[in-house]
Amino acid sequence: QVQLVESGGGLVQPGGSLRLSCAASGTLFSRYVMDWYRQAPGKERELVASMNSGGSTGYTDSVKGRFTISRDNAKNTVYLQMNSLKPEDTATYYCKIRSVLSGVEVWGQGTLVTVSS
Repeated sequence: QVQLVESGGGLVQPGGSLRLSCAASGTLFSRYVMDWYRQAPGKERELVASMNSGGSTGYTDSVKGRFTISRDNAKNTVYLQMNSLKPEDTATYYCKIRSVLSGVEVWGQGTLVTVSS
């Protein structure tokens, strides 16, 4: 069973940066898609960024040019580098891994990002 643990959230001023980490452990999927989602208070959870096992990435329009998803295969960790943060980026950020072959999904517990002066 795959387990995901996020870290790196916190309080940052507008214009600042944070890097979120999502460390995977257990029996990993051979082909997968790793997603970062976020959910702001009172809003639906939204997909922010994705990376598949081949390395292809995608971003929602509101974060393009500011956020970058990357991975370190040796550490089984996926990152979300967030630059030029805005108050509207405030949310709990979750990582999710989905097996392309079985469709099984595993979520992390979330990490809170607060952008405020």
